[in-house]
Amino acid sequence: MKVTVLIPAAGSGTRMGKGTKKQFLLLDGLPILAHTLRRFEDVPEVTEIIPVVPEDEMEHCLTKCVEGSGLKKVRRVVPGGQQRQDSVYNGLKAVDPGTDYVMVHDGVRPFVTPDLIGGLLCSLDGCDGAILAVPSKDTVKEVGRDLVVRKTIDRKSCYMVQTPQVFRYKLLMDAFRKAYADGYYGTDEASLVEKYGGKVKVVMGSYVNIKITTPEDMILAEALLRKDAHDKAAASRKRAKA
Repeated sequence: MKVTVLIPAAGSGTRMGKGTKKQFLLLDGLPILAHTLRRFEDVPEVTEIIPVVPEDEMEHCLTKCVEGSGLKKVRRVVPGGQQRQDSVYNGLKAVDPGTDYVMVHDGVRPFVTPDLIGGLLCSLDGCDGAILAVPSKDTVKEVGRDLVVRKTIDRKSCYMVQTPQVFRYKLLMDAFRKAYADGYYGTDEASLVEKYGGKVKVVMGSYVNIKITTPEDMILAEALLRKDAHDKAAASRKRAKA
């Protein structure tokens, strides 16, 4: 099985309110994007990783995120587009046609785990794709443009979608081509596959698999890194005593 991972990271990060684009902000001394890329480097099923970044940041990505982290599965960097869908499509066009599956993961979601990635890949039988999602913790309201509540949606049927999302390569490419022909822009890759009749399965994600988009998210990310370092140190001490 040949799996290529696309990492769209071409956003401007305006919600972060900083001069540096959010994917290149430092987290424990490394750009957030570098942390994300490293999560896929050691996954045996992953054949290639393709970051999609702003065109003027491609050299920076190679120097600081790829070469600086010793990544071997990143052999090319692709320029992004105007919107996320455009960026992912640019990445798709760079994928080897012999690829079986394409996985798409947010560049600013650096806490995905091997177990989550493996769970997605093990869930592909009988469907065209699989996505990570977690049950909504909060009450969900449908609200009109006037901000008046139209109805309360049953929380039991609501899931908050995450990435990675993984699909059969040829089916995903076909869905993108049809979407552009129809002038359709979806909110994620799954929405395109669903629109054209694809069967997408939900796999349980993790509330720790956060997407860093605001300054508050950075505070949580730093806390998660400290906890991860503490847990690794404790496990190392336990092994040493065994």
